[in-house]
Amino acid sequence: MSWHDISCDDAVRDSPIAIQDDTMTAKRDPLPFLPLTAAAFHVLLTLADGPRHGYQILKDVEERTEGEVVLSTGTLYGLIKRFLDDELIIEMRPAAGDDERRRTYKLTTLGREVAEAEAGRLERLVAAARGAKLLSRLRTT
Repeated sequence: MSWHDISCDDAVRDSPIAIQDDTMTAKRDPLPFLPLTAAAFHVLLTLADGPRHGYQILKDVEERTEGEVVLSTGTLYGLIKRFLDDELIIEMRPAAGDDERRRTYKLTTLGREVAEAEAGRLERLVAAARGAKLLSRLRTT
């Protein structure tokens, strides 16, 4: 059988890379991104609630962690650059009337999958700690 005898559908179906429906981009495995740093996980966790601009991300992380995690702007924008490069987030166009200097970011499908995979990994660690009876020894505030 030559290439001319194969339909586009056959080529896609037999391809080792799954193709997402409307974007025609290859579906990527979230596991190579793990483990995430605490800062990276908190940024993705914040964006899982919806699009945010940088200052909102900083404040949401600080509030969500009750001040235990305070990101510097350098850390945040380093993570944002990495997440943009890795296609975990996208930058949204400013809405009409919005300050064009304010950049708003949104989680991609891959970014959500990475955050979900990290949450699952952390959940398994907590279960292991419970099994070892370590959590009963931890102080709660």
